[in-house]
Amino acid sequence: MAKRFITVEDIQRAGRGPLVVDADTVVTPQAQLAAQSAGIVIQTGSGQAYAEPIPDRGPDPARATGGGHRLPEPEGQLNRGTGVIVTVVGRNRPGILAEITVAVGEAGATVVDISQRTVDAFFHLVLTVELAGGSDFSGLKQRLDCLGGKDDYSVRIMHEGVFRFMHRI
Repeated sequence: MAKRFITVEDIQRAGRGPLVVDADTVVTPQAQLAAQSAGIVIQTGSGQAYAEPIPDRGPDPARATGGGHRLPEPEGQLNRGTGVIVTVVGRNRPGILAEITVAVGEAGATVVDISQRTVDAFFHLVLTVELAGGSDFSGLKQRLDCLGGKDDYSVRIMHEGVFRFMHRI
């Protein structure tokens, strides 16, 4: 069954008196404030005060196959160190790739994969970087955050596990 949502417009149409909703109906925070200021009580069909439904987070992590929400390690890669994703976006000019890769090398990391696109005067660069066992993520992040300047390009860095979790299907 599709979830229902109650908005401010629904509260305005409700008029006076209690507003009865199903237990799985979502009342937006703005609608809750509008109901409160209009003196409208929101309650469930059983007569209880409205409580926000528990969000659907997918299968129960404890029972899910493959260890819950933990993503499997990519096939064919050894767990040698810490995987890091570096994204760079900005105005294109000569030497940007060199600046980034020199900073990665000086931090004791290795570029494992690289993807770069340019469209007109702008570019987008994605690097998969492997930190050596003793390398420091915060040191690499600090070194790369200093690059680019205000109007040139922007650098973002995150752990590969976070990146893969954010972009899972």
